[in-house]
Amino acid sequence: MSDLPSAIHPDILPRLDPEYVAFHNAHIAHRVPPHTIPWHPDIRKAPPMPGSSPIRTVGAVRDISLQNCKIRAFIPEGTPPSEGWPVLLYIHGGGWTLGNIDTLNSFISRQCKENNCVSVALDYRLAPENPYPAAVEDTIDALKFIYYNGKAEFNANVNKIAVGGSSSGGNLAAIACLKAQELVPPIPIIFQLLIVPVTDNTASVADGRYPSWKECQNTVWLSEGRMMWFRNMYLPDPATWTDPDNSPIFASDALLAKVPPAFIGVCELDLLRDEGIAYGEKLKSLGVKVEVKVYPRAPHLILGLDAALKVGRQQADDSVKVVGDAFKAA
Repeated sequence: MSDLPSAIHPDILPRLDPEYVAFHNAHIAHRVPPHTIPWHPDIRKAPPMPGSSPIRTVGAVRDISLQNCKIRAFIPEGTPPSEGWPVLLYIHGGGWTLGNIDTLNSFISRQCKENNCVSVALDYRLAPENPYPAAVEDTIDALKFIYYNGKAEFNANVNKIAVGGSSSGGNLAAIACLKAQELVPPIPIIFQLLIVPVTDNTASVADGRYPSWKECQNTVWLSEGRMMWFRNMYLPDPATWTDPDNSPIFASDALLAKVPPAFIGVCELDLLRDEGIAYGEKLKSLGVKVEVKVYPRAPHLILGLDAALKVGRQQADDSVKVVGDAFKAA
């Protein structure tokens, strides 16, 4: 196994969940990591990763084109409540470079089915063809569309909007919660679900603030090399790395103090673990209600492996529950 392109590095192997190790060796070890070959858009055509549960059957699925992007709305079965369905906007990961409207449809449709909410997937523009700020602009366009058109389009209760995302999508979700406050009028968001989010695009292996970068630099799926490849695709100008639209941890305390309650799920063997924890601690220090959960022995990529890994199922279960609880409390 050690000579395969994505073989597990020996300093990570004994620390990983054995169930993940078996899955990785069967399905990932033979794949060539995209950051090790010349860029071509066809890299996006790699076969999707197995391991996710089936897409749930819901009342309706609608694809809607916006100015520069597209959304897919999963709409519950049955009659909506008089005030309308609550809404979750969920943003896929892939380093702002990979992924599409089909990414995590299993998880997004499950949110719709189990929480009786309109669950919206966002197909935002990708780098390097569309670097920053394209993904941020598309996220805000989707949020505005839901707020201003959601009632008419899919019986949404636009006063019960939650946002969420994985990895780079978690970055965009956190940023949406900041930028929503600055819109005129502001758009109210009641909850944020941040799964393995990027919160600080200045982080590095030499950075003492986030020991996980050094500890997990050779980890599976999101190694240091792959993360820097993503960052340089999306943020080719390092002068923008500290912009709060890229690194939400650098937003003003005044804005951070007004973001909605958050669930931040991070993985023990993920490069991004400590910046996710640090973002949660910063929000808590400003009075925001935050739950941070660390998934032991897990790498970055587990949410989409809910049918293959117990820890993946746990993260998916937790994510569905916290969104449902937020809608009930709102």
